[in-house]
Amino acid sequence: MAHTAMSGNGTTAGDDPLQTAVWRLRSRGCWADAAALLLPATPAAALQRASLLVERCLYTEQGWEEAEDALRTAEAMAHSDDERGAAACERGYLAYAATLLAVRDRADEARAALGRAAALVPPGAPARALLDFRRGLLAENLTSAPQAARAAYRRAHAGATAHSDPLLLSFTWRHLAGLALRDGELAEARHGFAESLRIREELGYLVGTAPALVSLADAETEPEASRLREEARRLFRLLGGVPTWLSRQLAPPVPPAATA
Repeated sequence: MAHTAMSGNGTTAGDDPLQTAVWRLRSRGCWADAAALLLPATPAAALQRASLLVERCLYTEQGWEEAEDALRTAEAMAHSDDERGAAACERGYLAYAATLLAVRDRADEARAALGRAAALVPPGAPARALLDFRRGLLAENLTSAPQAARAAYRRAHAGATAHSDPLLLSFTWRHLAGLALRDGELAEARHGFAESLRIREELGYLVGTAPALVSLADAETEPEASRLREEARRLFRLLGGVPTWLSRQLAPPVPPAATA
């Protein structure tokens, strides 16, 4: 099972103290605290607040109603095509998360919302890279269409590069590497996972670093694989067991039962 968070501009938007504070809280898994700093007084602020609470759902498997409420506010405040497209992208992502985490099957809603977003956000627009990435997630994890997912991830990767979005690049590297690993392309997988980990460490994206370590471990041999997983366990405990779904990947192997 593959998971991801929302995109972003990396660490901060310029030197804005508010955005710096929001990033620091978000990167440590304190989404509710980060959202509390944002008053939904403008479409952009309402959307950012909603996206933080949607991300919390994916990482903690909690807070669904708060995310829905924040998203409805963002949708009501959206007026331009860009704003409506961005809100539809978040709507699709929340439905995707609910489906992926087996909260409720909302796959049709996810596809419809991302389809609406694609009609509103033109190719080449800054928000299109994130939309392409999320459409890739649906193709990979809900439709089981790895070729379509790879094409979408590559479009997202190119867009993130063009618009200097390092955090999104960390996700596209990781998911392209995951597909390479599935195909047995170990060298390509290691490179992609290593790039994802490097970017997240450089950005200080702590909540995404443990998953990146586990992914790289899956492509490494011993003893390096065990070292990476142990580092992931340390970070996982430091962040209070977030992301919750990582616990299943970090659980120690069960010894075989005695047969005689």
